[in-house]
Amino acid sequence: MIPSLYHSRHLAIDLGNNNTLLSDCDQLLLSEPSYIVFDANTNKVKAIGGQAFDIFGKNNEDLKPVQPLKWGVIADYNSAHAMIAGMVQKIFKKRSVFSGYNEVIAGVPYAATAVEQRALREVLAQFDSRKCHLVYEPIAAALGMGLNIREPEGKMVIDIGGGITEIVIISLSGVAVFRSIKVAGDTFTENIQDYLRRKYNLQVGWKTAEQVKIKVGVVKDKVSDMPEPMQVKGKDLMLGLPVERRITPQEILNVLDKPFRFIEDQIIQALEVCPPELSADIYQNGLHVTGGGALLKGLKQRLENSIQVPVTLDPTPLLSVSKGISKVLANPKQYAAILM
Repeated sequence: MIPSLYHSRHLAIDLGNNNTLLSDCDQLLLSEPSYIVFDANTNKVKAIGGQAFDIFGKNNEDLKPVQPLKWGVIADYNSAHAMIAGMVQKIFKKRSVFSGYNEVIAGVPYAATAVEQRALREVLAQFDSRKCHLVYEPIAAALGMGLNIREPEGKMVIDIGGGITEIVIISLSGVAVFRSIKVAGDTFTENIQDYLRRKYNLQVGWKTAEQVKIKVGVVKDKVSDMPEPMQVKGKDLMLGLPVERRITPQEILNVLDKPFRFIEDQIIQALEVCPPELSADIYQNGLHVTGGGALLKGLKQRLENSIQVPVTLDPTPLLSVSKGISKVLANPKQYAAILM
């Protein structure tokens, strides 16, 4: 009885390339950008999450901004350790004899190597929980979308995240086919930055390019909800002066077409190697798309045209993995087959 009283908290962690979500069995507790800023001289933490993200691109030489994750996995162990500790402290400010952790579950990309998984486990070890598990993010996303992963009927999930896109076919709580590619939201943002630099000699920061992607990002022309052109402010590379340019959705469509075509090719390749019985299920049930990339306008129409199967977009694509991990956290025995 005493251990259960001491370890009274449960924690679900969705550690994303650009955003980290913390939740318990029932609700989302925190959602903040995956950024941290250190003092360049003392190496002390100066800002975490949203505050750190606001500093990015505007910092002086006394501040060292870090984005701890790359390609969906930990790229800087020390900064990831400090960032998660700081975020958890935001939601659990007071510590007491009854404030330990019972179960901690974190998502990890299906393509993560054993070394990358171990790095995440070592970061989680700081919470001294009674039980610590990992769960594959595309499987958690399927649960978050309300799919029954335990039945034999095949389900295809496409998770277009910040660092990577994972394409999986799930059956009987396992992954039958998968593809993982380093073409995702960050690739789209980088391509927009590169286009503005080449086309207009316009240099913009990461945040501005992200806003362009969010506000005028489309992957198919002639969609009903085609956004209005956007005025983009940046620096003229020739003159070194602040300037403003008008960017149209058609321009961004041309920028995003090539990387998105690569994602389509990977979906088709996954279907080509899929067992025929599962392929029939997918033809019937369609594709399930989640992750931040699911917010791109025209995505549903484009995939239905190119893949020729129905497409279901997750209504809350930024929350699907977190919601799925929370489901597992609420009933770990029921989902023991997917816990690592």
